[in-house]
Amino acid sequence: MELINKYFPDLTNEQRSKFGEMEELYQYWNARVNVISRQDIDTLYERHVLHSLGIAKVQAFKSGTNVLDVGTGGGFPGIPLAILFPETQFHLVDSIGKKIRVVQEIAAALKLDNVKAEQIRAERLDDSYEFVVSRAVTRITPFVGWVKKNISRNSFHELRNGILYLKGGDLGEELAELNQKSRIYELSGYFNEEFFETKKVVYVPL
Repeated sequence: MELINKYFPDLTNEQRSKFGEMEELYQYWNARVNVISRQDIDTLYERHVLHSLGIAKVQAFKSGTNVLDVGTGGGFPGIPLAILFPETQFHLVDSIGKKIRVVQEIAAALKLDNVKAEQIRAERLDDSYEFVVSRAVTRITPFVGWVKKNISRNSFHELRNGILYLKGGDLGEELAELNQKSRIYELSGYFNEEFFETKKVVYVPL
């Protein structure tokens, strides 16, 4: 929690409380359904919560925004972002039912009324969203193909509507094959911890 307070000092007491509850909830559910690797559960706040919140450093979501989290797994980046932006609606989807059930339980325990979690493949979604977020579920080019149809034309943020994608490592080859505009934000510019040295947010306007 110190990490979250360090980089997000303006949280309300309610937000701090919800972030604080995450550790016990994830330890409980992860012992039953493995949604986070055993070694990573001990670094939950750095490698999952703060990593997810890297998207917020690139773009703060305004009230009334609809955000889709594709391949959410255990609820990342969607759940931390939903705590940070209570006036934004988050739709968390994954093709694996047991992971979605964990996300539903955690969202309910945290009283996150702005989260809907659903077992569905992104390609089957018809709804529209200002932004699509994800944590490295596949290469960027096929991902864009899955969600391009779901990006709303109603753009009202500093960044044009599109994808905010958490990725690590050398992305030169992936972005070359993407064949459209994109921008990389280095998370090491926002967070000092060694874990973030190679972590990035890739923004693809659509």
